[in-house]
Amino acid sequence: MSATSFRVDVPAGSVLFHQGDAPTSAFLLETGSIEVTTAQGAISRRLGVLAPGDLLGEMAVLDDSPRTATARALSDCVLMPIDRKQFAERLESADPVVRALLLSQISRYRSALAQLSGQSELPSSAIPTPRTNDAVLAMDKIRLESHLREALDKRELEVRLQPILDIERNRIAGFEALTRWTHPERGPVSPAEFIALAEETSLIVPVGDYVLDQVCGALQHLRGRVNGEPVFVALNVSGRQLDDAALLDRFLAVVHAHGLQPAQLKIEITESLVLNYEQVASIIARCHAAGLKVALDDFGTGYSNLGHLHKLEFDTLKLDQGFVRQMHEPRCLAIVRAIVAMAHSLGCDIVAEGVETTEQLHALGALGCTYAQGYLIGRPMLLDEAIAMV
Repeated sequence: MSATSFRVDVPAGSVLFHQGDAPTSAFLLETGSIEVTTAQGAISRRLGVLAPGDLLGEMAVLDDSPRTATARALSDCVLMPIDRKQFAERLESADPVVRALLLSQISRYRSALAQLSGQSELPSSAIPTPRTNDAVLAMDKIRLESHLREALDKRELEVRLQPILDIERNRIAGFEALTRWTHPERGPVSPAEFIALAEETSLIVPVGDYVLDQVCGALQHLRGRVNGEPVFVALNVSGRQLDDAALLDRFLAVVHAHGLQPAQLKIEITESLVLNYEQVASIIARCHAAGLKVALDDFGTGYSNLGHLHKLEFDTLKLDQGFVRQMHEPRCLAIVRAIVAMAHSLGCDIVAEGVETTEQLHALGALGCTYAQGYLIGRPMLLDEAIAMV
């Protein structure tokens, strides 16, 4: 049996684990077939044959009990180890009903194995049922998470920079960092999918640290290239990252290690997170004390409470692209005009997202909007392209 950090190769005839062994991890069977048997005295009973896509060894891992069966490879197999933490993180955040159902299932499984002694057939409760769509989706998610961990370890995630235009000066003032991932088999994976997956677990923390390091490296190359003024890069921060008390200390350590000014990094907090006003106000205050700027992303998409906005001292408001696309409608134009005026009154810059036409850009400039971002200004690009642009 040979193994890497993310794969286990099991030759035909080899035993993956024996009945009575301590559980170290569960496995997702990628290729091959595995026979699972249990011994009652001198009698060995086959529980089933597993095929690609099946999970094995998870019960012992979940309840931290000795293996109740032996797993033997019927052919050459490739398996993906799944450690206890990957299960534990999801169980901790699961609905109590889901946890109760899972514990009930484990109990039924253990009971069925205990009843096998002297019986010619498996009890009905121990007979596997066909996998449902939910189960298949769950296995796909676990597989994708493991692939994401592998991509992070191999530094295969790609950070792209989308330019942000200073409308009045007609020059590139900064960029927004966007993370992209091209899966070796699936091709490009939507950020909405893999970032959401990372946020479900603590994986978002190392992903965020990786992106920060890439961003600061980019800023070193871009420094002083725009009329002698330092370029800024905006970096999205998730709710799970904001819960990390050491987040800002790590940010500042990386910024200083690259010889940058803290003001060159702008932290973007999505509007859905500002419902926790006290937490966000505290984070903004700490960022300002350290010299970091903070932007409110996706402004106006449903979570804004103007009764609390004046208490949150954001440096920048990012106008959602939905408003920009509908500016040809007089009522929407009036809303954008009001938002721009409000931002200036609060001492905030404002970035209009989703700018795709010169008409939109001219209209935003006439309203006094500070910055524009969108395909008209530039698509997310590699570092060399960003350097060439500025």
